[in-house]
Amino acid sequence: MLQSGRLLLGERTLVMGVLNVTPDSFSDGGNFLQPESAIEHAFAIERAGADLLDIGGESTRPGSVETSASEELDRILPVLEGLRGRLKIPISVDTRRTSVAELAIRAGANSSTMYRAEKRSTNAEVAARHRVPLF
Repeated sequence: MLQSGRLLLGERTLVMGVLNVTPDSFSDGGNFLQPESAIEHAFAIERAGADLLDIGGESTRPGSVETSASEELDRILPVLEGLRGRLKIPISVDTRRTSVAELAIRAGANSSTMYRAEKRSTNAEVAARHRVPLF
């Protein structure tokens, strides 16, 4: 169960829309770095039929430079705050940092994907504490 509803697994294939708010994303070339354009694109992803939205504030493309936690938060928090209570599909945050996941969940994310997690057990504790899924 997610705060915004349920995702039923196994009945059909679910589609996750990806929103990168990074200047060096391999998929969108930094088109959604500004919160306003990212928020607008999140609604477009929802209208296109995505079942959930995954927001990432640190590039994971090969050769990318590590982003600080504060910079990652500066990228994702305004987007989460702009979508809170407005987007009808669940929002996950793609991060490897438990500190970012914690603040993102408080700001409205319903789950965390946590690829390349720094400490899987700690990330699981954050998800359990907030009663959100960990993908």
